[in-house]
Amino acid sequence: MTGRCILVVSHTARPEAIEATVHVVAKLREAGVVPVMPKSDRDEFAPHLDLSLTAELDTDVDLAQLEVALVLGGDGTILRAAEVLRGSHCPILGVNLGHVGFLAEAESHDLSFTIDRVLAGKYGVEERMTLDVTASFAGEIVASTWAVNEASVEKRGRMLEVAIGVDHRPLSSFGCDGVVLATPTGSTAYSFSAGGPIVWPGVQA
Repeated sequence: MTGRCILVVSHTARPEAIEATVHVVAKLREAGVVPVMPKSDRDEFAPHLDLSLTAELDTDVDLAQLEVALVLGGDGTILRAAEVLRGSHCPILGVNLGHVGFLAEAESHDLSFTIDRVLAGKYGVEERMTLDVTASFAGEIVASTWAVNEASVEKRGRMLEVAIGVDHRPLSSFGCDGVVLATPTGSTAYSFSAGGPIVWPGVQA
């Protein structure tokens, strides 16, 4: 498929997200842009949306063709979109339809204005730190993944002896129930929900 393609990822169970998605798809089509959706989202929206107006990610359009991703929902939906886009360079723009929306950069009442800005290319891109996570046993890698917020190490029923190092240099060791390794984005989620201070996502920590 040729032409401009914009990914639309939505919270599929919330009425306001469904209404917003229908609006976004119509507005993108009017501008001659192809709205692209993950297969799971298209299936969920079948009762509410003319699917012929959209393209399916990976079937009709691949990640490299996406210009930007519009995410309609809360922080959970944005994290799901990040997983869908993992490995690509497609920027994500969250439109907050949740309660806190710390990851979102736009609000639902500005949706039409936000779409117009995106279509005109009038937006900046801010990089967020992520974590590459690898688990090894007896010198062999047994699992690997990544995280936008955090990775945790825990063992139920007994204490852990944890040794932490930075850049392959030992830092500290201690006994604990578990340890959470968080990005600035992830540590803010914990702190903010408890009424504490936020950590700006651009901090290299």
